[in-house]
Amino acid sequence: MRLGIDIGGTFTDFVLLDDATGQTFTYKCLTTPRDPSDAMEEGILGLGKQLPGYEARLEEIIHGTTLVINAIIERKGARTGLITTAGFRDVLELGREMRYAPYDVFAQAPEPLIPRARRLEVTERVRADGQVETPLDEAGAREVIKALKYLNVESVAVCLLNSFENPAHELALKKLLAEDLPSASVSISYEVLPQIREYERTSTTVTNAYVKPLTEKYLRRLRERLAGLGFNGRLFIMLSSGGVTSAETAAEFPVRIIESGPTAAVIAGEYFSRLFNLPEMFCFDMGGTTAKSCLIQNGVAGVVPTFEVGRVQRFMKGSGLTIQVPVVDLMEIGAGGGSIARMSRLGTLQVGPDSAGAEPGPICYGRGGTEPTVTDADLLLGYLDANYFLGGTMKLDVEAAKRGMEERAARPLGVSYLQAVWGIHDLINETMAAAAKTHIAERGGNPRVVTVAAFGGAGPVHAYGLARKLGAPRLIVPPNAGVGSALGFFTAPRAFDLIRSHKAPLLSADFAEIEKLFRAMEAEGERTLRRAGATGTVAFTRSVDARFIGQGSETNLPIPSGDFSALTPSEVRRRFDSEYTRLYGRTYPEAPIEFVNFRVRASLPVRLLEMPRLPHRSGRVADAIKGERPAFSGLARDFIPFTVYNRYQLFPGAEFSGPAIIEERESTVIIGEEGKVRVDEFGFLWIDLRIHEGHEGTRKG
Repeated sequence: MRLGIDIGGTFTDFVLLDDATGQTFTYKCLTTPRDPSDAMEEGILGLGKQLPGYEARLEEIIHGTTLVINAIIERKGARTGLITTAGFRDVLELGREMRYAPYDVFAQAPEPLIPRARRLEVTERVRADGQVETPLDEAGAREVIKALKYLNVESVAVCLLNSFENPAHELALKKLLAEDLPSASVSISYEVLPQIREYERTSTTVTNAYVKPLTEKYLRRLRERLAGLGFNGRLFIMLSSGGVTSAETAAEFPVRIIESGPTAAVIAGEYFSRLFNLPEMFCFDMGGTTAKSCLIQNGVAGVVPTFEVGRVQRFMKGSGLTIQVPVVDLMEIGAGGGSIARMSRLGTLQVGPDSAGAEPGPICYGRGGTEPTVTDADLLLGYLDANYFLGGTMKLDVEAAKRGMEERAARPLGVSYLQAVWGIHDLINETMAAAAKTHIAERGGNPRVVTVAAFGGAGPVHAYGLARKLGAPRLIVPPNAGVGSALGFFTAPRAFDLIRSHKAPLLSADFAEIEKLFRAMEAEGERTLRRAGATGTVAFTRSVDARFIGQGSETNLPIPSGDFSALTPSEVRRRFDSEYTRLYGRTYPEAPIEFVNFRVRASLPVRLLEMPRLPHRSGRVADAIKGERPAFSGLARDFIPFTVYNRYQLFPGAEFSGPAIIEERESTVIIGEEGKVRVDEFGFLWIDLRIHEGHEGTRKG
């Protein structure tokens, strides 16, 4: 048996998988921000009530966590120092010397994780080709380490100029730190990110050092707590890139698990896209704090080499700390069930990006929340059953939500109660749809042909409205959608990504030396997987980042397996021109190109996931009807009767039309009047959106 645990900002999701039968067991509870392992223990014990004694059969736990990103945003990492080359002390503040808001005179830059007083310099210099210009001054380095000791640092980042070409000085400093400051955690850029671009490499290494002691402590405490619950198997952590790695590797390179939690739903979406042969899928995961989405094309989600954390302006590119590690190409917006609704400075309705989270939560949770949220609006619109939230284990307070909505939303805005409630629901859908259209278009997709896949506790509530605004023809909702993202843990490969920078013009590059570089990276990747207890054949995927000489950004080119030296420069050039033309519409065959980075992904074969099929039985759809309740219709602009279905009573081949509400323990699916629902053999809901001309678009095909 395997257990997936996804800790979100509001809820913690659990999915227990029996590999022998494909049967799953689920649990969902509120996250405990002060100590996330409290919620983990509650879920593990809760599953034990469903399946007594399962702990003895538990082979592994796969965990997605928001610990690292929260520590950065809240500035709760270790007291960290930086050792860098003389003259490069201020790289963190200089950044790329670009203003993210050039016309805003009050625009603030993100505060560096390490203040200037703890950023110290050593005398040394390595040239761009790896040759030593100035040897490391060992005596001066020891004085710097002594100063860091005096400053009471708990962790040290080492980032020297051009160390990706020659790491000798960084390795020497690592040895000196072990001798003179053994109590401190150490991160050197050659091990964290041996890649060109000084600011990005320094920022990434500093971030790794900043959260490393906290991550080590968290994972150690987590192991002890799990052992106390009877778990003696292996603990794995989801990587931001979509792979899974050991807890030991995650503790050494915590910067690689910053987007650990949100990635799981995308991996599940990739699996469903391949399972159902859906070439264009828009994966939509809406929880209590944020909504995450990703375009999946031909069963594969894009992976980008860089992202930002802790933005001063949450959704403004350039206002955060740059992290240069592979990460699934997610779009994230502040739109969750806990997103707070209030009047903006312009006197209009604003929803999010701040969230009520798990503490105190929406007003209807009855945990001290006073600000109206999206969940409060969904409850008052009739979409949620106050007596069946989380399967009836958590009662919602309708009257308190009504009072809060009237006092904190409708009255300040000068609108009716109903306008405020529907406005919150519809505005959050509109916000998500606008962002989704941009995300899809930027990746060469078409929102009018995508299949929307809904995950998360709030995702199925809003997915129908989102799909209509996109003009999408189809929506699917997997079983147990409220914890569906945790299912992605079981389909993710054991993997580790490596990168090395080495600039070389294509026409003069030594392809035999590049092959040696690839083989060294593959050996390192295999060692990392073997240390995590991996067995079986390790597969390697190669790629290179190339660009026109003088260009500022690179294009990633997949490279076939086999001896790189067997390739010819003309074949590599052909691949580059083809990819560049696909991305930008044209290429420049007369301009020379150069290699910049070499990449390898080491991975093990994915353990196949057998989706359990629903038992075939004859019956009537009417047997699954729980009753009717009034809910708000966006078309009728009024409350109308919605038929309420028990999802657990639906069977393969069942069909019915909206307006409908389909309830399960962890989530609720809302379907408007134009939707037509079909249940497949796996229990997925396939919702056909019969969109009419002149409405939200025309469905064709």
